[in-house]
Amino acid sequence: MPTPNHYDIIVAGGGPAGSTAATLLAQYGYQVLLLEQGEHPRFHIGESMLPKAEPIMQRLGIDWAQNNLPKSGADFIDEKSGKHIYFPLRGKYRTFQVERSVLDEKLFNNATTQGVTARQNEKVTTFNCDESGVTVHSDQSVYQGRYFIDATGRNALSGKSHQSINKLDNLGKFALYKHYHLANTPKTEQLFTTGNIEILLTDIGWIWCIPLTQQRLSVGLIVQKAYPTELKREALFDHYINASPRMLELLEGAELWADLRIEADFSYVNSRRYGQRLACCGDASGFLDPVFSSGFFFALKTAELIADRLHEGFQTGTEADPDLHAKTDEIYQIGFQSMHLMVERFYSSNLVHNLFFEADRDERVKQEITAMLAGDLWLDNNQFQQSLLRGRNKMA
Repeated sequence: MPTPNHYDIIVAGGGPAGSTAATLLAQYGYQVLLLEQGEHPRFHIGESMLPKAEPIMQRLGIDWAQNNLPKSGADFIDEKSGKHIYFPLRGKYRTFQVERSVLDEKLFNNATTQGVTARQNEKVTTFNCDESGVTVHSDQSVYQGRYFIDATGRNALSGKSHQSINKLDNLGKFALYKHYHLANTPKTEQLFTTGNIEILLTDIGWIWCIPLTQQRLSVGLIVQKAYPTELKREALFDHYINASPRMLELLEGAELWADLRIEADFSYVNSRRYGQRLACCGDASGFLDPVFSSGFFFALKTAELIADRLHEGFQTGTEADPDLHAKTDEIYQIGFQSMHLMVERFYSSNLVHNLFFEADRDERVKQEITAMLAGDLWLDNNQFQQSLLRGRNKMA
């Protein structure tokens, strides 16, 4: 029997990645400790989900349809030219627009119901992993274990400790966003009926428009290019929102639900994602510009890959192998590289105008783009994806 401060696996970070990894490992029968420095519920951006997250949600036993808005697809819109393209995302798997504070808390609580020892308001400060085991220090105690999983998100405990965080250039630089409660109009009714995410192109980046339940709307401005420096934060946000006819018609009569927030420097990769008795998942492994809504999906996918491989390591007695996660990390890299290169081309080669807006002319191309937008990143026959990967590999 383990001592009170000894566990098979210690997970730092109780967001989607940490909660998912902890739950799956508990389902395998391991003693898991999950330490979260904050407290749920807490606000988090990233409300638009991908369909390929649903199989993992099913493994977790989570009904993510409850209290969330069904998402039909994604609309890319250039208001200046009048061009737009719609990619349908409803298929074998469902997807939703969610309130992250609610869903993240549900994932965390679900871990506890499935046997995870989970604690909030306890921050992991340092860790040591060697051939014999793991020692983890928090601001409240010291724990011993067989494995350590870093799911500390953009705090990237392991990556910063190893100085292995590398920024990804040429993507979005920062995001400004607000939440609104919309008036009931024919335009807003149509938006909530479809549940589509809308991506509106601007001369400095793009605007996201994500409908939520209870007539709420998440609106964000991603800044990638040079912008009028005389416009600071709120003025910059208001300038571009007011310049969009689509945003003006949706926000007519709206009430502000949450004040302006900012996220900056959000694209990076951790070049040291695993090691001896150590694995990183979710944003601790890397994070991309949110244009294709991949953050939550990669959190769940990396957690699943790590949990399943770690179980194999425990079963074969190879959990101390520094390269235990090498093969599954290659799988992760295929997905992350593919999305990274698509985001990069979104900015650098005018991907939306040159390819997306022309996709209705070629059903194969449209299906291949749709597959990637859905998170189906490990197909052998996606020619569009393969062309991205052949073009240039910038992954560390």
